[in-house]
Amino acid sequence: MYDLIIVNGIYPDFAAGEMVKKNIGVSGGKIAYIGDEQPEASRVIDAEGKVVSPGFIDIHMHEENFGVDGEEYIISNMMLEMGVTTAVGGNCGNSRQPLKEFKRVLKEKGGAPVNYIMLAGYNSCRVRHGYGKYDTVSPQQQIPLLEDLKADMAEGAYGISFGIEYDPAITFEEMINAIKISDDPHHIVTAHYRDDSKGSIDAVNEMIRISESIPQKFQISHLSSCSAMGTMDVCLKLIDEAMERNPKLDYDTYPYAAFSTRIGSAVFDDGCFESWGKTYEDILLTSEPYRNVRCTKEIFEDARANYPTMLAVAFVMNEDEIRDAVVHHNGMVASDALLNGGKGHPRAAGTFPRVLGKYVREEKALSLIDALSKMTIRPADRLELSAKGRIEIGCDADITIFDPETIIDGATFSELKKPEGIEYVFIGGQEALRDGNIVNGRLGRFMSYFDR
Repeated sequence: MYDLIIVNGIYPDFAAGEMVKKNIGVSGGKIAYIGDEQPEASRVIDAEGKVVSPGFIDIHMHEENFGVDGEEYIISNMMLEMGVTTAVGGNCGNSRQPLKEFKRVLKEKGGAPVNYIMLAGYNSCRVRHGYGKYDTVSPQQQIPLLEDLKADMAEGAYGISFGIEYDPAITFEEMINAIKISDDPHHIVTAHYRDDSKGSIDAVNEMIRISESIPQKFQISHLSSCSAMGTMDVCLKLIDEAMERNPKLDYDTYPYAAFSTRIGSAVFDDGCFESWGKTYEDILLTSEPYRNVRCTKEIFEDARANYPTMLAVAFVMNEDEIRDAVVHHNGMVASDALLNGGKGHPRAAGTFPRVLGKYVREEKALSLIDALSKMTIRPADRLELSAKGRIEIGCDADITIFDPETIIDGATFSELKKPEGIEYVFIGGQEALRDGNIVNGRLGRFMSYFDR
């Protein structure tokens, strides 16, 4: 007898390149049956008119900061509510705590809402050793930073991330030297670009140059916030050409025409408004005393000086270029979810439903199976997770069931509401979410690189 049979739904058969209507059986946490029969099972879910998808894999998000949020799960609850079953944290050079500490909390809490893969953030090592964003680091000074990176890698991190724009003093040579702590081609290196808007073409070229200088896979982070200011067509062409030379290169992107980061970061240094062709009013602040307030010059300067960790949302990108990055034949969907005390950008709560509702159903700019590929099998293959990201016999029963006619993001820039249309989420064959509500938020685990 199977533990679960899901009947009458359609699922993405990536090998065949089409959506297929079959019944899916689950046993012992694995997909154990795909066919037209209805074998006996302890539980039956009728998915008529619904999509039975592999659980979404978010290859770029920012994990909980347990030191700030008191060891509470906030962002990973939002991940689960939008159908994510596996998330990759530690991006943009930002490990919000040492990996050993992150693992300790997950273990003590008996699991997490989603499976977690982690990267070792290089910028966090710089901060930990007292280097500011404009401070150069010599090879000799870099030695203790590299020891911190090695410690996270020894704890099971999947690779290294950089936030080049956040620490403008980071040099190409400094990054290459950090990457050299491993020569494992199965590791992944990710980078938040050096510059956006007019500087994005040079920034993309720098990341391509890095990718061609290392044995590891290389991921260009959130291309949308780098190039959706007038250069997306050029940058996509550059990436396509580079991927033909080096298939270990790829990118991820999110479906919103605004980015979010801390107001005190170098992103908002002098000259940013001139580069974007925008004004102070295009910046929305997200926390008290300026929650949901648009900036003036005075508010902007006060927030930068006195509330530098506050998240700001910058409405500086072009929607048509966001669409181009999402629907392009290369690339993956990722949220870049980042919260501060539970406040932040709606991408943290709505990215995957937004792609399926806006670009697939409403605009028909992307087919359903192509969208699901960018959310499931492509990031799974990128991370070499052969048992995830696909509906195949023997694979992990990480499953998201959604209504393709109603799925859409509910979050706004003023309130992080849950999405609509996510009906069930299963992790390892166990029910984590039903009718949009979390029923078991401890089914996820830390996924070590060494356990692949």
